[in-house]
Amino acid sequence: MKRILNLLAIILMTTSVMMAQDKKSFTLEDLMPGGNNYFNLQPKNIQGLRWWGDLCLQGEIDELQTINPANGKKNTLITLKEVNDALATKNLGKIHHFYSVSMPYAEKWLLLNTRNHRILLDVDKKEVIWNQPIPTKAANQDWNKESRALAYTIGNNLYVTTADGKETQVTNEADGILCGQSVHRDEFGIHKGTFWSPKGNMLAFYRMDQSMVTDYPQVNTSTRIATLEPDKYPMAGMTSHKVTIGVFNPSTQQTIYLKAGDPTDRYFTNVSWSPDGQSIYVIELNRDQNHAQLMRYNATTGEQEAMLYEEKHPKYVEPQNPIIFLPWDETKFIYQSQRDGYNHLYLFDLANGLMHPIETEGPNILHIPQQQITKGEWIVKSVVGFNEKAKEVIIMSTEISPLQSNAFAVNLKTGKTRLIGAAEGTHRVQLSESGRYIIDNYTAHNVARRIGIIPTSGKGKTISLLDAEHPMKAYNMPEITLGTIKAADGKTDLYYRLVKPVDFDANKKYPAIIYVYGGPHAQNITDTYNYGVRGWDLYMAQKGYVMLTVDNRGSSNRGLEFENVTHRQLGVEEMKDQMKGVELLKSLNYVDANRIGVHGWSFGGFMTTNLMLTYNDTFKVGVAGGPVIDWKMYEVMYGERYMDTPQDNPEGYKNSDLTQRAGDLKGKLQIIIGANDPVCVPQHSIAFLRACIDAGTHPDYFIYPGDGHNMAGRDRIHLHERITQYFEDYLK
Repeated sequence: MKRILNLLAIILMTTSVMMAQDKKSFTLEDLMPGGNNYFNLQPKNIQGLRWWGDLCLQGEIDELQTINPANGKKNTLITLKEVNDALATKNLGKIHHFYSVSMPYAEKWLLLNTRNHRILLDVDKKEVIWNQPIPTKAANQDWNKESRALAYTIGNNLYVTTADGKETQVTNEADGILCGQSVHRDEFGIHKGTFWSPKGNMLAFYRMDQSMVTDYPQVNTSTRIATLEPDKYPMAGMTSHKVTIGVFNPSTQQTIYLKAGDPTDRYFTNVSWSPDGQSIYVIELNRDQNHAQLMRYNATTGEQEAMLYEEKHPKYVEPQNPIIFLPWDETKFIYQSQRDGYNHLYLFDLANGLMHPIETEGPNILHIPQQQITKGEWIVKSVVGFNEKAKEVIIMSTEISPLQSNAFAVNLKTGKTRLIGAAEGTHRVQLSESGRYIIDNYTAHNVARRIGIIPTSGKGKTISLLDAEHPMKAYNMPEITLGTIKAADGKTDLYYRLVKPVDFDANKKYPAIIYVYGGPHAQNITDTYNYGVRGWDLYMAQKGYVMLTVDNRGSSNRGLEFENVTHRQLGVEEMKDQMKGVELLKSLNYVDANRIGVHGWSFGGFMTTNLMLTYNDTFKVGVAGGPVIDWKMYEVMYGERYMDTPQDNPEGYKNSDLTQRAGDLKGKLQIIIGANDPVCVPQHSIAFLRACIDAGTHPDYFIYPGDGHNMAGRDRIHLHERITQYFEDYLK
């Protein structure tokens, strides 16, 4: 019997080895964006899912279908051939798929774009009922479905084309002044520069005067003689741009500007309209970013009407979201705030507000009753929309876990939350017009992707649209585990992700690499497919490396205290936490403690360089991409939020200036940048090279000509070939 058991064990082991040998090995072409097989190894998705009222639209290449959310029944609305035949009758070009079309009205009207036109097509009649030309150079397009007016920019100026085709140049500014574009370097949740009123008859827009901002001398080396193409780049503590908000009325062709006072050293964020289109709301922030005020302006005159709310914090206040009015009550709106330590919803009641004029210079103060709606040691990540009948707001939150993003319905009277959909994973949802259904698209560590239509009431069945197979099942996958360690404060749990080498042997000693970011507004470890492991981590695990990532204090989605512990001393607490990750690695008997490397990009490049200098006996090899070297050379909005100004915090800036410690470099460090990086400008790394030369240390350096802060396309493949080879040469 013993012989038989031994024989079976040998057979099983042999079979297992043969199966592993049959598996494929990854290449960078498989794992990196820009690789020729990258998209084939991403979980299958369904493009072009959206809502038409409470009917789900599925836009494929050849046809557009509706899906009944009650029973899943599909019906073809129109085919690609029928659309293009109708467009041909008007010489309006053609479309190649239905991925980006929509049906914004109750009528069966299809909204689509060709190269030069925006078009409404009657689905039943197969006829074009309206079209609007799109200027060839139009950028930052913002179309309003109510008025069918289009706002856009050409160069640095703003234009509007009305539904009848009348084009107006709204602004005529000199160089150095931008209109209708995103401002404040996309901080504070800003991602656009135009804001239509609810009826689309008025347009608010940003005007940013940056003529006083210092030019950073970027150089275009692709011309016969290199050409100077400077960026406006306000560095910490230096003169910043000035922003104002205009309001254009297409019917009168008149523009007024909100009378907000001197825009010097102020941020104007989260612009929104009242439901009646009579008022504009703006969250205004001082340059110190520790005092936010919600202001209301008259949209017709620009007069300042009232200050509705203000919030202060000794470190910083960071408004990220405009107010949202309840669709069933125009006197109430939702404001998002971290004032209790976590981002939550607060309901404001304008109907019961009391105005208190003050005689000194400043706005009237409108005291408004407020009610905190959501509470707990978790954050509201976004507001998806409303279920008007149920008087519920639909949100995405981390209530289940900071690693997840789940949909919840929140009762606005009680604050009680109800989970919508699966309790696992990271979800992205679209809400139907009535709020009765969501399209739920999610992944989890063991779920490649699932897409379904789910009733928000919690009653009724889910219509499954996709349950994707694991796309990497044919490849040799390493073991990926998730766990927690204590932060350097001895009490806070930090999440880590550990990837063991492919064909792991516990009796071997492996080199280890820590991949690090570590900065605000980022989270590396989530409950997504394979715990969100990066393609390069899989590639290096295949080459025999242990890969570790730790989300240290200072990263996102864990609450205000977790993030702002790094205030005025970027790099200090973050490195302490990363060294707890090193302790974990050293506790593993299969990790070679003499072969530990580190790699990161941007803030992670700063962390990589800092770790190589500060813990130079621990880290043997590092690759720092696009690193911040000296926070005095970083931009105003982000840098001053977390570090204050160099004038106010000289010690903090001095301690985080890595040029001061260039002589501490012992290991092999390669710095990689894009030659025209507008985020971490090349001056950072060049200054570090000079400091290293003066100190007698020898980092390596590589530049991608013409690239910005990140490499894309084939450059990204080349980049990771280079990073890999550096660790192979010096850590393996």
